[in-house]
Amino acid sequence: MNTNLSEAHHESQLLFRAFVDEAIAPFANRHDLEERISRDVITLLARKGYLGATVSKEHGGLGMDFITFGLLNEEIGRGCSSVRSLITVQSMVTQVIERWGSNEQISTWLRPLASGEIIAAFALSEPEYGSDAANIQTEIKQSDGTLIINGHKKWISFGQLADLFLAFGQSDGKLGAFLIEKNTPGLSIKPITGLLGVRGAMLAELHFENCKIPETNLIGNIGFGLTPIGFTALDMGRYSIACGCIGLAQNCLETCIKYTKERKQFDAYLKKHQMIQEKIANMVVDIRAGRLLCYNAGQLKQVGDRNCFTEMLIAKYYAANMAVRIANTAVEIHGANGYSRDYPVERLLRDAKIMETIEGTNQMLQIMIARNAYREYRKI
Repeated sequence: MNTNLSEAHHESQLLFRAFVDEAIAPFANRHDLEERISRDVITLLARKGYLGATVSKEHGGLGMDFITFGLLNEEIGRGCSSVRSLITVQSMVTQVIERWGSNEQISTWLRPLASGEIIAAFALSEPEYGSDAANIQTEIKQSDGTLIINGHKKWISFGQLADLFLAFGQSDGKLGAFLIEKNTPGLSIKPITGLLGVRGAMLAELHFENCKIPETNLIGNIGFGLTPIGFTALDMGRYSIACGCIGLAQNCLETCIKYTKERKQFDAYLKKHQMIQEKIANMVVDIRAGRLLCYNAGQLKQVGDRNCFTEMLIAKYYAANMAVRIANTAVEIHGANGYSRDYPVERLLRDAKIMETIEGTNQMLQIMIARNAYREYRKI
């Protein structure tokens, strides 16, 4: 495994960091308080082409390789997890359409998504079914070239904002994936507010009541929904989140280094206390380890290695746990100040906790990693 970044990767990282420091990080607290992302920030993301980061240049995207995409997510995650969530869901949907969509779907949707002209959301989870995605209850009925959709989705990131949804339902026990526009008659959208963290991600519930869409909006065939379409999206989502967790943890580290250089206790700056040095050292090691796992997963994904699925699981599982651990340490280092909105670490801890659930809970990822291990070592 070659974990050395190329000169081009380093240059991209510097550009991403400068953009985040100017256009995203200063508004992170505002996004958290207002529970929405500024339209100005979304416009800037679109102008930079970041909403079509991995879409091929042929279809109007930037055509980023997966290491560069990971660096983008790390830097945006360092600035604001809610904004990173927008990059995540947009990339999940564009990845599915470009890889599995029909020529008509690609020509209709991909370029507007890549340019940021329209915003997408990924609608899999339901009130009663999250991890158990194979048993979702949203119903698809096929009738004379039309799909009739009935059901209920919940916890949909950017459901309040999206123009287009990649949603999943079942027909006679088989899962299907379909595209549905927000103005479809019978589709109602209810905002979800008051979340613990990533509060700017504008979550919503979706209610489908006899929604009629063209059968051409079906991606692939019925029965093709969860594997491979859903897994293609979730793979992308887990990688994006894992890299974003590295950025969140990096923010915690940089914030703590600054704070411990300025704060005095017992006539010495905090950075002089050995227990603080131990915490900083552990943060550095954890972040470096997580970053290498993400680089490895990105490289394997880029070359189409068959092991990339497991490595994506491992990277997301480790990075999410690590982000919570480091954010918790950051709050401890700040003492009582760590619980105040005057310091970013309280928001970072709340945001980090969300990462242990989205795109696969820690427990589900443990099960999947273990199953893959038993397959890998089945001859023992």
